[in-house]
Amino acid sequence: MTFARRSFLASCAITAAVALGAAALPSEAQDKKELVFGATAGPYADQIKWGIKPLLEKKGYRVKVVEFNDYIQPNFALAQGALDANAFQHVVYLTKFSTENKLALSELLKVPTAPIAIYSRKHKTLDVKEGATVAIPNDPTNAARALVVLQDIGWVKLREGVDPIRASEKDVAVNIRKVRLVPIEAAQLPRSLDDTDYSFVNGNFALASGLKLTEALALEKTGPTYQNLVAVRTEDKDKAWVKDIAEAYRSREFLAVTESRFAGFVKTDYQQALSAVK
Repeated sequence: MTFARRSFLASCAITAAVALGAAALPSEAQDKKELVFGATAGPYADQIKWGIKPLLEKKGYRVKVVEFNDYIQPNFALAQGALDANAFQHVVYLTKFSTENKLALSELLKVPTAPIAIYSRKHKTLDVKEGATVAIPNDPTNAARALVVLQDIGWVKLREGVDPIRASEKDVAVNIRKVRLVPIEAAQLPRSLDDTDYSFVNGNFALASGLKLTEALALEKTGPTYQNLVAVRTEDKDKAWVKDIAEAYRSREFLAVTESRFAGFVKTDYQQALSAVK
């Protein structure tokens, strides 16, 4: 059985459990008084717990956060109805995953995002030696991000005209520093630091494992394309409870939580606008 298939079955199990729980709730609770968020363990789950959940509870919702340790289950669980929203991915990943798996999911809004970064436990600088091992995410979208950073720091040169969003190892025209790229599942990248010279680690997994953004040797210049987002089922996008979620993220209260608890994260456009009129 493939990993994706096992993850799909697991998400179905989550769906069944939530459905059984909903059956026991009073009718008003079934009328979207309870919201179930999915997020990868770490900062995106914490953003909901510390910043979004309190605001929604003030509006009368009960909020549950389900944490995941991979990038597969959260979208299946959302599509199947086990979740009402999830926060863990950028729009490139959402579009590719939804298209490949025929899922009707849509972006609601961007969230403050920790950039992908390169870390090392063996080296204190980017003065890389020939043959050094460099771990990168094995999923195509995040691998492309790592390759762009590698080009920015002068370790590789990508093929001229390549779309940076779709870059792969095959697009490395010149391996300037002659490093050895090692694709690894994103969730395992923090653990790879003991075995590699350098490892690229997605922000959520870095922070969840105890790494700090200030410890990174190089940070991605994260633009809107790679800012993480809240996703919902497309059919739900215009519902009142979805608008309440968006309002919570766009609030000054959540901006304050971002500034106090998530220093170094790339702020969203709406947060930058709020900051400008303080």
